[in-house]
Amino acid sequence: MIAIVGTDAPLIPHQCAALARRVTLGLARTGTTGSHFSGDLFLAFSAGNPGAFTPGGEVMLGEAAEGYDQLRFVPWGFMNRFYAAVVQSTEEAVANALVANEDMTGRDGHRSPALPRNRVAELFRARRRAG
Repeated sequence: MIAIVGTDAPLIPHQCAALARRVTLGLARTGTTGSHFSGDLFLAFSAGNPGAFTPGGEVMLGEAAEGYDQLRFVPWGFMNRFYAAVVQSTEEAVANALVANEDMTGRDGHRSPALPRNRVAELFRARRRAG
């Protein structure tokens, strides 16, 4: 499983790491489990601070910096809505992958039939009503 979470919210690196950790919760909501050998990779990034870092010369030891860059970020106390968004979007991505499939024939004629879209949608609807 590979998941990439991108946002334009202004986040710092530790907050992006916290978002990446929430991917597993979205997977779990679909019944997906990982294993010791599954090789899961989750990455999150933020594009929310364009131009926050200005180019400049290196500061030599003992010299004062000429200015400061400013970095804005979402306060940690407001991260819950972002966590919920990652969980929900991961769950939806798994559901989309289940219904956006086709029959496939591979090497040596090995065939994998597509999941029946209507039945998958029916199961998701029943689960939402029950939960």
